[in-house]
Parts: sequence; C-alpha cells; structure tokens
Amino acid sequence: MKISIVTALYNSETYVSEFVDRCRNAVLELTDDYEIILVNDASPDNALSAAIREHEADGRVMVIDLSRNFGQHKANWTGLSHASGDYVFLIEADLEEQPEWLGEFYQALSADQSVDVVYGQQNERKGDWFERISGELFYKAFNLFSPIKIPANHITVRLMTRRYVQAFIAHQERDLFVGGMYKLAGFGQRPQIVNKLSTSETTYSLGRKLNLLVNAIVSFSSIPLWLIFWLGVFFSATASGVIFWTIIKWATGSPEPGWTSIVASIWAVGGMLMASIGIIGIYLKKVIAEIRSQPYTIIRQIYKQN
Repeated sequence: MKISIVTALYNSETYVSEFVDRCRNAVLELTDDYEIILVNDASPDNALSAAIREHEADGRVMVIDLSRNFGQHKANWTGLSHASGDYVFLIEADLEEQPEWLGEFYQALSADQSVDVVYGQQNERKGDWFERISGELFYKAFNLFSPIKIPANHITVRLMTRRYVQAFIAHQERDLFVGGMYKLAGFGQRPQIVNKLSTSETTYSLGRKLNLLVNAIVSFSSIPLWLIFWLGVFFSATASGVIFWTIIKWATGSPEPGWTSIVASIWAVGGMLMASIGIIGIYLKKVIAEIRSQPYTIIRQIYKQN
C-alpha cells in the first residue's frame, strides 16, 4: 500500500519543515511506502527553497514548481495528477489542518468498503461573525440553485482512493469550483468531523465570495437561464395586461397620466435586461474558456527521486 500526501504552497515557508516532519511521522504509522508532493504555487516567500531542502533530505518528497500563481485549487489538482499512491491524502500546508488526522481518516475509509472519500467537516465554521455568516449563506445559496449539493463547512483535507482521484482529475474545466467537482465525481463519500485551527485571517473578502458564488452556480446549474426566461415571460405578460388596460381607459375616455409608473417600468425592465445580459455573458465566458483549452497549469520544474 502506497500513500501520497499532496499540498500546495503559498506563503508557506515557515510551515514547510514542520509540515513534512509531521506528515512523515503520521504516514509511517500506516506504511513506509509513501510520497509527499509539495506544489509551489509561485509562493512569494522562500517556500520553494524550503521545499527543495526537504526533497534533498528525503527523496520521497517531490516538489512541483509552477511557472506562476494559478490558485490553490489548480495547484492541488496538479499535485493530485502526479500522485501515484493507492490512497491520496490532500491537506493544506498551514497546519490549521493537522497531518495526524491521516490515521483517523484511514480507519474511517477502511471501515466501509462503499466509501472512496473521507473528507473533513467542521461542526461550526471558524473565524469572525462575518466569515461564519457569509460561509453559511454561500452554501445555502449554492445548494438552492445547483442540482449538485455540497456539504456545509467542508474543508480541504480528505483521504481518497486511487480510483476516485482518477475520476476527479478527469474533469478538465478551466473555471474550477472544486467544492462542486468533489461531489460531481461521485463515489461514496462520508464526512469526518474535525476541529480545524484558525491561526490566520481569511483572504476571502465579500466581493471575492460573491464572485466565487456566481462562478460556482453558473458552473453547475442552468437555473439562472431559466429564471431569465420566466422573468421575461412574467414581464411580457404584465406588459400585455397594462397595454390592454390602457386601451380600455382610452376607449372609455378616462386616460391617466402615469408618467412616473412608465419611467419606473422602463428602469425595472432595463435593469432586468442588463442583469440578464450579464448572466448570459458569464456563461459565454465559460464556453470561450473551454474552447480555448489553455493549459490547466504550467510546470516550471519537478524535483523528484530518479
């Protein structure tokens, strides 16, 4: 049995050495056939140098250096695509998720043959009130619009079988929403309740979360397009009714001024049309991104055992 441990590095210089040591100690409780894959996502600090030192000290540590910053999820995807283990343990490198969970996750995975993924889930989201409330609203909004339902408060850490990882990386969407992709790959999945530490502030502002929400919904759902259609039907029916009512008023000789209502209606319909065009534009952007088929990530160099 071989176990691969995968993580992405970004501003991780201070964590690399301890992270590798703790991962090594955790995996040796299960097997001595392992690899630790560190993907440098163009970290602005000296995380790459720290990772190379770990590779030089232990050949089972592989370092993948990306040509630029592609984002955590795509960096993780790159690491998963290079993993060769029978089981793959994906985890963040900042030690808020603990490498020692590997043993617990393996026991949970081994106990049920119908399960291919054990993922970490918090009972309660960490952080300040804004992060907790915005996170809860994000999951509710996504699950409302999307046929793919994702569990609330799930985190990066997860132990996966080889066949699940192969199914996951087979998806090639350029505009990746990884939370939905985990579920879209299918297979049996179960949560493992964990207590994630919170040692740093979130980098997700309100604007960034809203962008992520819109991207996530249009990636997995056509409901916004149907909403546009039914809104168009509603406004068309309403306009027809108003026209019919106005004709009757003129026929009876009692027309009403209604300039305010007309202007308000123009603004309402105009706003709806602009929003509709914007939604359609987002879908078109995704179509163009898929057609262009740009490289998912670009690897500058791989440091691995020969």
